[in-house]
Amino acid sequence: MTTDPVNLTADLIRCESVTPKEAGAIVLLEELLSQAGFKCNRVDRGEVSNLFARWGSGKTIGFNGHTDVVPVGSLVDWSVDPFGAEIKNGFLYGRGSTDMKSGVAAFAAAAIDFVQNSPPDGSIVLAITGDEEGQAKDGTLALLDWMNKNNEIINHCIVGEPTCPEKMGEMMKIGRRGSMTAYFTVRGIQGHSAYPHRAKNPLPVMAKLIYDLTSHELDKGSKHFDASTLAVTTIDTGNTANNIIPAETKATVNIRFNDKHTSEKISAWLNKIINKIATENNIEINIEIQVSGESFVTALGEFSSLVSNSVYSETGIYPEPSTSGGTSDARFIKDHCPVVEFGLVGKTMHQIDERVSIDQIYKLKAIYFNIIKNYFA
Repeated sequence: MTTDPVNLTADLIRCESVTPKEAGAIVLLEELLSQAGFKCNRVDRGEVSNLFARWGSGKTIGFNGHTDVVPVGSLVDWSVDPFGAEIKNGFLYGRGSTDMKSGVAAFAAAAIDFVQNSPPDGSIVLAITGDEEGQAKDGTLALLDWMNKNNEIINHCIVGEPTCPEKMGEMMKIGRRGSMTAYFTVRGIQGHSAYPHRAKNPLPVMAKLIYDLTSHELDKGSKHFDASTLAVTTIDTGNTANNIIPAETKATVNIRFNDKHTSEKISAWLNKIINKIATENNIEINIEIQVSGESFVTALGEFSSLVSNSVYSETGIYPEPSTSGGTSDARFIKDHCPVVEFGLVGKTMHQIDERVSIDQIYKLKAIYFNIIKNYFA
């Protein structure tokens, strides 16, 4: 008897687990894995539900995934119930179908079938979080904190995020860029626009700051990464009057950086720029910095080759090792063990009418099964 990953994906989709709601998804997996002989521990923190499930002992391959999903947006724009798990024309529809309840279901199904049919001389772990799409402070980080306190070890880990741009099997992630956001506030003195000498206008200062930031080339890329980027995401003054010089203006920039930088070095560069501009203009500039993660890369080697060969055996394609895209929870796991990401085609993730090919779910289960089999071979 085998575990059907499509039925499991559908059951997970029917759980309305918009971050940080658990909505039954973690409970469903806990019951299923417990019945298959996995020792399950709930690692809840704050409002977030997390699950750590281990089968066996010794050499351990782990899987990390999330059951939380982003909001559905406008319901009237969906052609189906976003939590109905409807199947149409060979696709399973629903919020989280691609990102990433199908990935969780595929690995859980593969792991259950493997331990029941050919128990390995080793261990399989599933570390499932309900806080990947949110602040990510009480999800995988909570699991890793709990693991450290309880001497739980994973030797190598797969993260099941969608990694393929167009075709199943074409890409795996061996690293991610770092991500940080800087929030700037320039404070001047409000005044009448007819008497600018009596005021101190923060807007030209902010314009100078933004120009200096955006005209600076952070780098030209590195061996495994494209060039780092800085994007201005908002400039806000909120002034609706045309005869008032405002007292304050704010701006936000997001920086995605490669392994030529650390968040500490970029923070020092940002502070150097604002201190120079503030001094030249005799004006107050404040900055707040939020770091989402540092850049990292998993060295190509035995584990990445194992994943690549397992993908090839099911798809006929060797996946390109890539560091493209945004952040994932791999940024936390890389401090614990080597990590590689592989999952479905992610074209519809976070979209209206998010959907996944039924065939891809079955193929992903087969790939994960092969990864486990080859890991213990």
